[in-house]
Amino acid sequence: MDRTCEHCKGAMPITARSHAKTCSNRCRMALSRAKARNPLPEELRTRDRWIRRDARKVPLTSAGMAASSTNPRTWSTYTEASSSTAGVGLGFVLSNVDDVVCLDLDHCLNPLTGQLAPWAAAVLRDAGATYVEVSPSGDGLHIWGRADVRHGRKIRRPDGTAVEIYGTGRYIAMTGRRHGSCPSILADLSAVVSKFSAR
Repeated sequence: MDRTCEHCKGAMPITARSHAKTCSNRCRMALSRAKARNPLPEELRTRDRWIRRDARKVPLTSAGMAASSTNPRTWSTYTEASSSTAGVGLGFVLSNVDDVVCLDLDHCLNPLTGQLAPWAAAVLRDAGATYVEVSPSGDGLHIWGRADVRHGRKIRRPDGTAVEIYGTGRYIAMTGRRHGSCPSILADLSAVVSKFSAR
């Protein structure tokens, strides 16, 4: 099978090593810069489960029509959705075809100082090295990873804050605002999900 460069999509040179992803140093550097600008994990960007959203978080297709978190015909590729001007931003649909999950932590981040509430910092420590982004409100976090979650849950905390766990039938508003220096990968969150499910 012919391999193509991940940056320019041109044919890889015959002399390219088997693990090489780009056809030249120039493309390697350009790909590296592009990845630095876009923190979204490749595991999310390569799935055709992207939508647009309006200011009220209503899901939209790339063409600006009504979308659904349960109808794959209304979803699109990341490239298509990110190029669209419909609505105000992007969303990613969680589906039962894989184990991608999102933990939504409400009201845990001071938008002015960036300081995390102690309970949220504990959740982040438990989650380990995985992709985390700031929610559209600016005071919440979305922790992305992998786990077996078929039914979403909302766990209310005594102080009024909540942790929501979703794995299918929902879409999550995406901002691309990486929290701190988290990596662009999806870690196994099974232990974190189990801990919350035991409550």
